[in-house]
Amino acid sequence: MIFKGFQITIMGVIKLEPRCPQRIDGMAIDPEPNWKFDSLLSELNSLETKLSSSTNVPAPFAKSWPRYISNGKSSGKSCKPFIMRVSEDEIYDTESEGEEDRSLVAATRFNCDAIYLSDSDDESTFKDQSFLMDEVRIVEGALCELAHEHHLEDKEEIRNKISALETDLRSGSEKSTSALTQVEKYREARNEMDRKLDTQYQRKIAEALDNHLTAVQRDHELRSQIEERKIRSDAAYEEAKRREKALQEEKIRQEKSKAESEARLRAEEAIRAALEAERRAVKETAERQAIETSTRVAARAAQEEDAGRQMNANSAKKSQSASNVLWAAESALNLEQARIQKLKEVDEGNQALRLTYNKDLSSYEKLIGRLIRQISGSTEVVREKSREIIKIFNDRHCPQFVMVAAFAKLVVSRCTSPNTDAFACGHVIVLVTSQVPHAMDLLLAEFHRACIYSVPKHITYSESAFECEEAYYQALGYRVSDGKLESTKDYLTRLESYMELYGALIQTEVQGVQNTHGLKDGWAWIARFLNTLPANRYTAVALSAFLKMAGFALFRKYKSQFMKVLSNISNNFLQELKACEDPGLNATILEIQSYLEDKRFLKEPVGRALQNSLLSTVSIPEGPDPDYHRSSGRYY
Repeated sequence: MIFKGFQITIMGVIKLEPRCPQRIDGMAIDPEPNWKFDSLLSELNSLETKLSSSTNVPAPFAKSWPRYISNGKSSGKSCKPFIMRVSEDEIYDTESEGEEDRSLVAATRFNCDAIYLSDSDDESTFKDQSFLMDEVRIVEGALCELAHEHHLEDKEEIRNKISALETDLRSGSEKSTSALTQVEKYREARNEMDRKLDTQYQRKIAEALDNHLTAVQRDHELRSQIEERKIRSDAAYEEAKRREKALQEEKIRQEKSKAESEARLRAEEAIRAALEAERRAVKETAERQAIETSTRVAARAAQEEDAGRQMNANSAKKSQSASNVLWAAESALNLEQARIQKLKEVDEGNQALRLTYNKDLSSYEKLIGRLIRQISGSTEVVREKSREIIKIFNDRHCPQFVMVAAFAKLVVSRCTSPNTDAFACGHVIVLVTSQVPHAMDLLLAEFHRACIYSVPKHITYSESAFECEEAYYQALGYRVSDGKLESTKDYLTRLESYMELYGALIQTEVQGVQNTHGLKDGWAWIARFLNTLPANRYTAVALSAFLKMAGFALFRKYKSQFMKVLSNISNNFLQELKACEDPGLNATILEIQSYLEDKRFLKEPVGRALQNSLLSTVSIPEGPDPDYHRSSGRYY
């Protein structure tokens, strides 16, 4: 639709193209540029109402019926949009109705070019231009009604379609949401199922692996147990064989020792019996001669007196011959007898204990032997080995007297081994026996068994006292190996080793520690030796070894008294040795003579001072050491 002055295009939306922006009676001829169809109809109705109420508007323009546009569906017309154009020259009404042809309808035109439109509301101006409304006809109202109805129908249809689309969209969205929710739930359920399956699979794998490892471990343990049983069985068999062998060796050794002791005792008893018989014979002869002499006449007194002197001389000579078989001081023999008797009692008790004791004691004995072999001339080594030996003595699981007897035997036998430090062994003996006093008696008894000159005593051969020379040599201390006696050279070498250890023990002094067999016993030994023992090859070797080890300490203590002893040795003992005219004595005589002439007793023997520091100069606190425990007096 085209009016003169503006153009209207109806296609669901009204577009106004202004041409003359003027206002009439407060109403703008040129409306808003972008009005909708409803807004246009409302504006037209408002315009009609104002024109109808005005007296200047002619009656034909008044609207006698409502502006209505019939529904296209009810009239059978098409709902397609139509275009109406109004121009200054002509009016065209074009409508598309399917197969109907387009028709052109002429309309009265109006022109507002000659009209002056002002912005004021002057009534005179409006009256001058009232003729513009005369050109509006009923067709315009019908068209407006139709356009309005068509617009309402389009709006309703669009609204329905939009509602349907929104419903479909909501339904599709709900379905999509439900489908997504189901998919998410399915995915979660699937993941949970996968996790459960994975967990179950891993659990099965772990159980299978655990079962496999358990089976492997059980198999290994079974094999280990079998191996351990086999090892224990072999060890028990070896231990049984070793014990049996040890028992047999011990039995043989005890039998040999017993045989030697019995032979020695028989020899001593024979000597004592011979001496006693001679004494009785002399006494009886003297008494008988005294009785005969008292009954004879005075005339024969001188003759009888001479005969008595002769008989007494013969008896004294016989008594001296018998007493020369055993050379020893009586006090020394008593001490020897007491010590050996104690050692026998201990050996018997230990033998009985070994048979009933469940624990094997050989390991302790081997340990003691190893400690003794490790003794060297060092202060720290001496202290350490002494401490360890005392710990073994005080072990509750080990009988003390068994270990003490083993220690005494091993120490005495060790001195015959090469490279043995006698001074260091003497220090160990003093330290050990200071904590276990009864060990000294057992040690001295072992000395007396191994070497009779540690008593001191000497035995001379007598056919009445000994069955054969072999028994005599065994009484001296010779060893028998494979039925043969050892050579005199070997015997003298062992004798020298024993006496060197005995001399080292005598002279050992440790500050704060009492030596229960010290220098006073050494002084008694040398006095008994020179007073009772004869000068021969055996006694010469024993005296030389003793002086070499203990002479320095004896001189420091006794000084002038010891010099008298040395003078006696030089004037008497050496002279007796030279009078023997034994070629085997020459070396020993020279050694003793050089010792006296060079005054070696003034020089400290090599090895007497321990390495680092002399143990006798080291201050040792009195009382028991924390690692030492004095013996409680128990035997087993």
